[in-house]
Amino acid sequence: MKISQLYTYPIKSLRGAPLASSIVTPYGFPYDRRFMVLKVLNDGSSLAFRNMTITYFPEMVLFSQEIRLPRDGNSAGVVVVTHFSPDSNVQTQIEIPLAPDTSNLEIIDVVLHNSPTKAHVMQYEYSDWFSSRLGYPVMLVYLGPYLRPVLGNLSPPASNLEKDTGASWLSALADRVPFLGSPQAENMSGITFADVAPYLVVTEKSLEDVSSRLPDGEDMDVTKFRPNIVLAGSEKAYDEDFWGGLRISSIVKTLGEDKPVSMDLTQNCARCASLNWDYKTGKAATGESGTILKKLMKDRRVDKGTKYSPIFGRYGFLQNSIGEQRIAIGDTVEVSKINAARTIFNWPGLSN
Repeated sequence: MKISQLYTYPIKSLRGAPLASSIVTPYGFPYDRRFMVLKVLNDGSSLAFRNMTITYFPEMVLFSQEIRLPRDGNSAGVVVVTHFSPDSNVQTQIEIPLAPDTSNLEIIDVVLHNSPTKAHVMQYEYSDWFSSRLGYPVMLVYLGPYLRPVLGNLSPPASNLEKDTGASWLSALADRVPFLGSPQAENMSGITFADVAPYLVVTEKSLEDVSSRLPDGEDMDVTKFRPNIVLAGSEKAYDEDFWGGLRISSIVKTLGEDKPVSMDLTQNCARCASLNWDYKTGKAATGESGTILKKLMKDRRVDKGTKYSPIFGRYGFLQNSIGEQRIAIGDTVEVSKINAARTIFNWPGLSN
């Protein structure tokens, strides 16, 4: 198999930014889901916030992202966000620093999928830009050095311990969850504003199966599955349900070394209504493309931990990182581990 596509999502739930290659870290691609938009809820007496995820806010798909890095390497660069208005057919843009100065930014508590952290409130100019496009008040927050704890049986230590001993996810993680909202610490599992894992891997062969459920001439858009890594060349659709690990041999040699990147695939990815969104209108799609979730419900509810949701793709964690490693489109990928049975997803609040 080979890597055919790579994507990162600097601002959570906006459309992905394609990559030709990327450094890999234990926390995902650099800049992946370091920002998130929060809806401001004001009841007249106090302020509250709601995480804006693509599941519940289809209008987020009207924002695209592009990473622009400086050639001199002296700064982190910017993410260029473009908003398309289907009503006026007008596009507007804003540039947001990928690594903003946080010294004077307010810090607030944020909880995503029961996994808490802290985040910096970005300057008003950025929040106001998003608010004016969305038509309601929102706030842009930046994770900075903070991480969220990996819950359930998603992390490799918890996944392996549960399979080997039958221990519950809670006991498996008791000594492995980092201090909530703490800065990054060595050898600790942590994630950004990605839902539950640093990487999501999908295959083109499984995508072909989804496209086959649509009318002739209509193909499923792989970006609706919001992958980080897309693989071409797997033998059968949904073979990846049983994959426990990958070994990626990079065509980009770093410092003269050629060491493969190893990744644990720990759990399945359950799918939501966002598969049905029309990326041109920011609303539920009409016709057959608006029923993708229902189509997959028929035979892809294969995970006992999320028995009401269809499965597409596997969540991944980087194994022991050795210095600076990169992956790129065209890299060769081998399955390093095959599970005897499908894994069973367990995350508090997301599993059955």
